[in-house]
Amino acid sequence: MNNAAALREPKLRKLLASAGISWLFDAMDVGLVSFVVAALAVEWKLGAQQVGLLTAVNSIGMAVGAAVSGALADRYGRRAILLWTLLLFSVANGLSAFATSFAMLCALRFFVGFGLGGELPVASTLVSESAPAAFRGRAVVLLESFWAGGWLVAALISYFVIPQYGWRTALILGALPAFYALYLRRSIEDSPTYIAGQKTVKLTFGARAASVWAAPHTRSTVALWVLWFTVVFSYYGMFLWLPTVMVMRGFDLVRSFEYVLIMTLAQLPGYFTAAYLIEKLGRKFVLVAYLLLTAASAVWFGNAVTEGSLLAAGICLSFFNLGAWGAMYAYTPELYPTSVRATGVGLAASFGRIGGVIGPYLVGLLVAGNTSISAIFAIFFVAIVIGALTVLLVGRETKGIDPDGQPSR
Repeated sequence: MNNAAALREPKLRKLLASAGISWLFDAMDVGLVSFVVAALAVEWKLGAQQVGLLTAVNSIGMAVGAAVSGALADRYGRRAILLWTLLLFSVANGLSAFATSFAMLCALRFFVGFGLGGELPVASTLVSESAPAAFRGRAVVLLESFWAGGWLVAALISYFVIPQYGWRTALILGALPAFYALYLRRSIEDSPTYIAGQKTVKLTFGARAASVWAAPHTRSTVALWVLWFTVVFSYYGMFLWLPTVMVMRGFDLVRSFEYVLIMTLAQLPGYFTAAYLIEKLGRKFVLVAYLLLTAASAVWFGNAVTEGSLLAAGICLSFFNLGAWGAMYAYTPELYPTSVRATGVGLAASFGRIGGVIGPYLVGLLVAGNTSISAIFAIFFVAIVIGALTVLLVGRETKGIDPDGQPSR
């Protein structure tokens, strides 16, 4: 089946749209955090280390949520866990708006992160299993493209809502996905691959986790864990601090939000070019190329001195980094069979979220220590290059390969 024919399948279109909108809400939440933190730092007079701690707590929740939800999705189905994680993060997000202390806000952000981190690997696994093999990679990258839409919504909310109505109103809007979960109950179903796999013996979590590290998956798991760690470390370290970095560069809060909104728009063509190239040139090529170009953009952004170069570097950073994210989500489920797929994806994402904990917190420590922005972004350059070289040297190509050894559809 060719790509055009695949997109004409009503069930696949519906699944992509339904899962994509839930993905958009996830991105909206992550984006809102970066803008809310910038506003909170002013209102609550938070230091750089406290800002780093708040974003780190969110990532700790995502790490735990990814591991737990991946295992539960292999046991109880992708659809059920997708719904519950969406509901959890939406409710916790709304409650965050009523936080009366920094400690209370951190506690609620942990549960937001748990739901968010659990939903993402489960949604990508569901779409990967439901799409024809020849369209599988592109379908997951298109799913990931909704992330740019979520960041765009977050940027718009932050630009128009936070300055006028405050950060609490923005977080209340982040609770709206709870109502969308009611719609998802009727609009999506588990993948045929997963349903067929339920006829086999169900493995315990321990057995699934052990299988992820056993032959023939050891090499793939090593490559994935390094890839996820370096990508998540650099992404959250850079992007959650973007509005704050812009303020540090001398722009006021509103102007900072405006520039980040422009940078966010560049994510969409990054996704779409990656979606096109991933089925033409393969997963490894897109991952390595986009990661190396992300690394170059990070160095450029860290050393930019003029307003124009700062904006241009930020646009390139968004374009290539998010294209790499799309390819990574497409690549990961293809390395494991159905019986352990969500567990494998969840554990890789969970390990990556450790990088998401370290990245923002490290930036907070370095900023508090008066480390230059150029030196901070040089660290991200090194991390991203390590991820690209690992994929190049250790990873295997999965284009056109069925992880279960079944004929391609």
